[in-house]
Amino acid sequence: MKPNECEDHLVDPRGNIDEHILKRIKGSMFGLVVGDALGAHVEFRPHSYLVANRVTDLQGGGTWGLDKGQFTDDGSMALCLANSLVARRGFEPYDQMVRYKWWFRHGYMSSTGSCFDIGESTRKAICQFEDRQKMFAEKNRIPLEELDFLSDAKLLKDFDIYCSSEGAAGNGVLMRLASVPLFFYRNPQLAIKYSGTSGQ
Repeated sequence: MKPNECEDHLVDPRGNIDEHILKRIKGSMFGLVVGDALGAHVEFRPHSYLVANRVTDLQGGGTWGLDKGQFTDDGSMALCLANSLVARRGFEPYDQMVRYKWWFRHGYMSSTGSCFDIGESTRKAICQFEDRQKMFAEKNRIPLEELDFLSDAKLLKDFDIYCSSEGAAGNGVLMRLASVPLFFYRNPQLAIKYSGTSGQ
């Protein structure tokens, strides 16, 4: 499901968020995906290429043959994280991993409708998560079709969510994290805590 396909189903949550703050949050998220799209056509190019071909406007092409304005895996994963924070009204790593899995397997939040690029560490972590889900389902007698929709905190407490190898982190994690401080803007301590947790 592409991000624009979700729009018809979304309803703004009730709340007392200041309109000025909301505009800044939206601007940050739009800036994130537009910035990602701006550099998408030069992703993985050497420094010498970037010096000779300055990026000044949105363009298509590049490594992935993207259309002008399409963003990469970093933008997709940032949107997965943002959607999880909003949908769950808080930081739930299990739900975040489910959404990353949906992106990897089904193109959820991808600008193209499919996962066309994924870092090796991310792919391994998602595959490890899927393996753990299956073992967890077996152990707790949970039907496989219900695994992506678990919300029982007591049950999920027993699920080992950290699937990355020790020390494995790419630079994309920095971009994804924008969603966390934006969501927790009222509580900088939680923003710092969950930014660290999300980067693991």
